[in-house]
Amino acid sequence: MNEKPVVKNVIARCGCDKILPMAAVYILYIILHGHLSPGGGFQGGVLIIALVALVCLGHGYDRTVETFSYHILHRSEGCASVFYVALGLLGVAMGAHFAQNVLYTHGAVGDLYSSGTIFWMNVTVGVKVITGVGSIALLMLGVLKNDEGEN
Repeated sequence: MNEKPVVKNVIARCGCDKILPMAAVYILYIILHGHLSPGGGFQGGVLIIALVALVCLGHGYDRTVETFSYHILHRSEGCASVFYVALGLLGVAMGAHFAQNVLYTHGAVGDLYSSGTIFWMNVTVGVKVITGVGSIALLMLGVLKNDEGEN
């Protein structure tokens, strides 16, 4: 069979490649500044769909699966869950309630790291949502690829 490989549109690929770094920085900004401004771990984590969609539009499904490995995302989601529970138990270990902010005396008001445990819990939620939503997006794209038979 002499099948010709499907070549993605160069303009779409270059456009996606230009937008990807800016989108990644924006997602990181939303997650890291969630305790200082609107946004946070969940909102920043859900935006991972933008990165997955951009890579898929510009480079195709196979390259997307190489870039965002489902197995690594799935394992990282479990690690983020364990880390969140460990941060919650830090409050109990220090004689307070579960998930109570016990490191609030560290940092100056308005600085990036000014909210103690809240900052770390926010980042952990961001990682958890990124891994969970990223896995779901890859599975949905896989179903679309199988239905349409595209590369």
